[in-house]
Amino acid sequence: METVNQLSTFFSPSNHNEYKIEISIFLISIVLAYVFMHRWNQRNVKGPKSWPIIGVLIELLMNFNRMHDWATDYFVESKTFKVPLPFISVTFIADPANVEHVLKTNFNNYPRGEAFQANMEELLGDGIFNSDGEIWRQHRKTTGLEFASKNLRNFGTIVFKDYALILSDILHQASIHNKEIDIQDLFLRMTLDSTCKVGFGAEIGSLANDLPSRFAKAFDQATSTVSSRFENPLWKLQRFLNVGGEALFVQSIQVIDEFTYSLIHKRKAELQGAKSPDNNGNKEKHDMLSRFIELSEIPGSNLTDKILRDAVINFLLAGRDSTASTLSWFIYMIMMNPNVAEKIYMELIAFEENQAKEMIAYDPRDPKCFTEKLTQFASLLNYDSLGKLPYLHATITETLRLYPAVPQNSKGVLEDDNLPDGTKVRAGGVVNYVPYAMGRMVYNWGPDAIVFNPDRWFNKEGSFESASPFKFTAFNAGPRTCLGKDSSYLQMKITLAILCRFFDFHLIPNHPVKYKMTIALSMERGLKLSTTTKKS
Repeated sequence: METVNQLSTFFSPSNHNEYKIEISIFLISIVLAYVFMHRWNQRNVKGPKSWPIIGVLIELLMNFNRMHDWATDYFVESKTFKVPLPFISVTFIADPANVEHVLKTNFNNYPRGEAFQANMEELLGDGIFNSDGEIWRQHRKTTGLEFASKNLRNFGTIVFKDYALILSDILHQASIHNKEIDIQDLFLRMTLDSTCKVGFGAEIGSLANDLPSRFAKAFDQATSTVSSRFENPLWKLQRFLNVGGEALFVQSIQVIDEFTYSLIHKRKAELQGAKSPDNNGNKEKHDMLSRFIELSEIPGSNLTDKILRDAVINFLLAGRDSTASTLSWFIYMIMMNPNVAEKIYMELIAFEENQAKEMIAYDPRDPKCFTEKLTQFASLLNYDSLGKLPYLHATITETLRLYPAVPQNSKGVLEDDNLPDGTKVRAGGVVNYVPYAMGRMVYNWGPDAIVFNPDRWFNKEGSFESASPFKFTAFNAGPRTCLGKDSSYLQMKITLAILCRFFDFHLIPNHPVKYKMTIALSMERGLKLSTTTKKS
């Protein structure tokens, strides 16, 4: 009877609840002890401190809108640090020796990787920026030959000048009517138009319109969504549920595909018409898409419409957003550094005096007279003569050092490896190098690393001197060095030579200037300014 009473007491509701509480307290104590030990073991770790299971996900999400500066803060403490995340670990690097190892020395071990490709596949497909191995090598070979073509360079020079003059006319009208403008928006329109013209022979006309084209809006939405995926491990769930930005992304891709495939079909029809018996073949096409289509007609070629579509989008991403981003930051930096703007202007005046047979006087209030002067100055600009503007070139380069068009770049890891500084990276992980942060590190650029100083690019003899591409990584480095580097500089120098020769820019008071998290380092709220036309 006593035993029965004891069992009855043990299993009574009150005692059962007490034991549940005790067990719960015990389990919570174990978890807290584990968490404490996990954090304690990281007391000497350089870089963000992680939590069990979720790693540094919370900190990463809290700093999403300032991700590049977040990484920069940790790089001040250490040239290399690790960021554990659910299911994957990311190693961040800013040491040029480590960057060279990843981008060149052990290049084959660091492909784009499955994670990057999954994020970008629907937008970039198997294009040059999103492929590895043999597919990438084929793209590289074909695209490299086209970029090396003098014919494409000359065609690009004409196109870049044409659109720079259209932009100048818009700025001139804005100065006459004291109208505020968003110059980043104008640059994005200009580079969209020029890239479509050079790349695909298409006249988009977005610079001449007040509203962005349907395609431009879709492209902006798509690039913004794929950028956010890199910091959002739940994007696939959102895509499955078709909610948020992922729902808009599906619609954007449909618009992008409609545009590109119609462009391809139209260009193919035009090329076929040019080869018809009643045509003497005078309709030569200089754009890259036409050249790719011609290559696709060679027996044995595997350049399908899908491959052509991917080439179009990859070329557009490289030529439009990155160039517009750099142009915007350049204008911002010369507004913040008027002494630099003045040196550029004096260089341009000296250039004009040396190149022009006669100097045309102009009245900035007379549109016809001003256009004649603009046209004369633009005629002096070509691939060779632009080499006589070293300070302009240095200022663009200095802008790219602090505001690289692609602020972060990631690589997958195929096999376990040791970086030159001894850091171990594991197969299946990711390595990030961060050009934005690298340009701000004292150990890379000296004590004035954060100072905007174009003069740093000149040697003791006064000649422009490039830095190691593994320290100045704005155009990537190693086998994946940007093929469009020269073309990008060409457009930027033509555009900025014209703008800096004829206009002064004034930032709208209290306008906030900060980047937004997209593939290219664009400004979150644009660049609002007013402009005045120079009198001489």
